Amino acid sequence: MTLTGAGKIAGVVGWPIRHSLSPLLHGYWLEELKIDGALVPLGVPREDFARVIASLQRAGFRGVNVTVPHKEAAFALTHSRDAAAEAAGAANLLIFHADGRIEGRNTDAVGLRESLREAMGSLEGKTILLLGAGGAARGALLALNDLGAAKVHILNRHADKAALLARALQPMVSSQLLPQSLTHWGEAAGAADLVVNTTSAGMKGHAPLELDLAVLRDTATVLDIVYNPLETQLLKQAKARGLKTIDGLGMLMHQAAPSFEAFFGTAPEVTPGLRAHLEKALHA
Repeated sequence: MTLTGAGKIAGVVGWPIRHSLSPLLHGYWLEELKIDGALVPLGVPREDFARVIASLQRAGFRGVNVTVPHKEAAFALTHSRDAAAEAAGAANLLIFHADGRIEGRNTDAVGLRESLREAMGSLEGKTILLLGAGGAARGALLALNDLGAAKVHILNRHADKAALLARALQPMVSSQLLPQSLTHWGEAAGAADLVVNTTSAGMKGHAPLELDLAVLRDTATVLDIVYNPLETQLLKQAKARGLKTIDGLGMLMHQAAPSFEAFFGTAPEVTPGLRAHLEKALHA
């Protein structure tokens, strides 16, 4: 089946998908820019992912955004990839070309970089604590490096996974990568200018991280890439401690902009109006 007589159609694929703000986000831009199109949410179990992607190609979709747990599987389906996807080993954007090729990109690093640039500017000479060592942490490392971070302590529950990540990405970045177990939090946190949580801890339905924020300097900033809830337990604790905080909504909006342009042919703007629109939905 091929879509005919319709506007430009794209999708967002995940499991589960109910939590995704992507349809609302893209819908805002489509209305603002008067584009005839839609971004459709598609809940797809792991075992059906490849089959569904092939079906969407045949149906005439422009491509899909990909969220948990399919980013690594999406990477494996691609015929070409950008440097960020290669470094992350994961793709959150699949673009379907007319000749049947699937192009994979990873816009998570762009999203985090631009969110941080808005909130903090340069990270030149800064020391960062990165929590987690999964696919999101890989994209975060690229963003931190782009902004000039000097040192990045990679803290993970399993130190060997942090070490694997550091070994894989150190040749690609100029930031010094220091892998450690999460039990080293107390030792590393005192020198941190920025803490970045890339784990799912604190997401709706997940237990929060248990960290002693008292060891952080008064000038430290805490960023959580989770956006639902908008203020995670980690951010609440940081605010109570008097620290500057950055939520995950900025990253979400900025990572979506390249996808929107790829699907619908126009570069959108990340604006306060868009943020207010998404905040309203989250609070509802």
